[in-house]
Amino acid sequence: MTKPTDITTVLLAYATPENILIALAGLGALAVVAIFFLLLTRRPPDTSQADAHLATLAQIQAETAGRLQSLGETLTGRQAELARVLHERLDHVSENLSQSLQSQTRNTVDSLTKLNERIAVIDSAQKNLGELTSQVTSLRDVLSNKQLRGAFGQGRMEVIVRDGLPQGAYEFQFTLSNRSRPDCCVFLPDQRPLIIDAKFPLEAITAFREARNDDERKNASQRIRQDINKHINDISGKYLIAGETQDLALMFVPSESVYAELHDHFDDIIQKAYRARVIIVSPSLLMLAIQVIQQIQKDARMRAAADKIRTEVGAMAKDLGLLRDRVMKLQQHFGQANEDVRQILISADKVEKRAHNIEELEFDSGPTDAATILPSPLARKLPAAE
Repeated sequence: MTKPTDITTVLLAYATPENILIALAGLGALAVVAIFFLLLTRRPPDTSQADAHLATLAQIQAETAGRLQSLGETLTGRQAELARVLHERLDHVSENLSQSLQSQTRNTVDSLTKLNERIAVIDSAQKNLGELTSQVTSLRDVLSNKQLRGAFGQGRMEVIVRDGLPQGAYEFQFTLSNRSRPDCCVFLPDQRPLIIDAKFPLEAITAFREARNDDERKNASQRIRQDINKHINDISGKYLIAGETQDLALMFVPSESVYAELHDHFDDIIQKAYRARVIIVSPSLLMLAIQVIQQIQKDARMRAAADKIRTEVGAMAKDLGLLRDRVMKLQQHFGQANEDVRQILISADKVEKRAHNIEELEFDSGPTDAATILPSPLARKLPAAE
């Protein structure tokens, strides 16, 4: 069994301003109803009973007032405790909120810094992209104009030729005997030039790539064949002159992709060009051809200089023989000098030996005269004739 709960504990448990007001209003109404009920149900009062009831009511009122006062004091204490707890909680929440805001601010600043760096990188990339776009636009303008496109192909071909051949081994816009002027003439050892002509059939190739159905693709293919056949006929007719130029010519296509398109889809054009003695080359094949021509010219120069080389080798052999004779004479002089030095050393040894013998002679310490020092000359008998 649970003990009955005291009204004070219940009131303190639910001691909110709204609950207190409701409780006070209820108690007042209850007191009024009780008084009214007593007045209705009591018999005609006598004085003693009325006084007793009034005393009871006064006692109840006093107890109620005491309880209300105690409840108010308890409520005041609870409100103070609640205010203190609320202040502590608010301070803790404020501190956590401040730390969270500071951390969030730092993270935001770091994120903004990184964002600014990335925006700077994006701006730089956008600037580079804008420059690349302008360059691509310029290249598109160049390739869309036939004259500018021809200059573009001519420029690429000239760069390749200049890088691979020495000055004087080629000439641009050289005039042939029939007054035609090919883009480049490379002079081979027999002095007959190899013709290189730069062509770039871009419109037909572009139309072929962008064809959306079979009819457009067929029309573009026909246009490609017409354009390249015209180029092949022009090169074969104007630049291949018997006895003046080489037996074949090069048609330079300054685009590897166009060259690949021709070989992949237009093998009949390539075969026709071979039969017309016109070789279609891309930039890489032209570089290879220039390297081969360079080796041919180098071999020709060596063959032309063979007689001179032979003469120089003979002169070198003669000079080598003279040098050998002079070395032999020098060797003889060295041998004679060695013999003279040997004789000088022999004489020096003899002189040194005689000096040593002189140093070993002993002389008396007493006085001597010339007679004892120098021996008397021996008496010499004169022969009868004297």
